[in-house]
Amino acid sequence: MTTLHETLVFEREIAAPVEKVFAAFADPVERAKWGKPSDGSVLVYDEGDFREGGQDRFRCGAKADPNIHGTTRYLDIVADRRIVSSETIEMNGKRLCVSLTTVEFSADGDKTKLKSTTQLASFIGEDMVKGHKSGTNDSLDNLVRCFSM
Repeated sequence: MTTLHETLVFEREIAAPVEKVFAAFADPVERAKWGKPSDGSVLVYDEGDFREGGQDRFRCGAKADPNIHGTTRYLDIVADRRIVSSETIEMNGKRLCVSLTTVEFSADGDKTKLKSTTQLASFIGEDMVKGHKSGTNDSLDNLVRCFSM
């Protein structure tokens, strides 16, 4: 199978100041709360090192069997402005995709405008792209809900 390349852009307006939204990304405990796409899924951080040059290791998937493994490496972090990271996703020892993601935060009064751009290389075809799109949309919608309560 050939490698499928996609650029995915996600934007949200969040009812919270930039500092609080950025903090929700920086803290793996908080990220695990809003980052899972559904109530039937789980996101578990086995290692969290949010700093330039640091890395996170995580598992995700169904609550009964979080069999998807990921490694995120932080390439560039500017507090309250930008996070650039690379990610590798594997399942059963098989690499599914790699990606480069830039998350940008900008203040809009007492709200935050968030823009996330991912350049994805899928090694398993369109299903990985669809899964990434729906998972990221669901996770970002959860993040928005966290600050609207």
